[in-house]
Amino acid sequence: MSAWAEPLRLAVRLGLAPEAFWRLSLNEWRALTEAPSAPVLSRADFASLIARYPDKEPVP
Repeated sequence: MSAWAEPLRLAVRLGLAPEAFWRLSLNEWRALTEAPSAPVLSRADFASLIARYPDKEPVP
């Protein structure tokens, strides 16, 4: 199996046509496929957000 098979399948799942995949630069591919490095929200931080911004009942 080609080393490119899995990245190409991922590109198709992302909605890219194979032709578009082959035109991507390495930086563009990384921007599409790498997860951002945001910190994970702790349970305490989540509870704090809920307390500060509670759900409101919809106005009829």
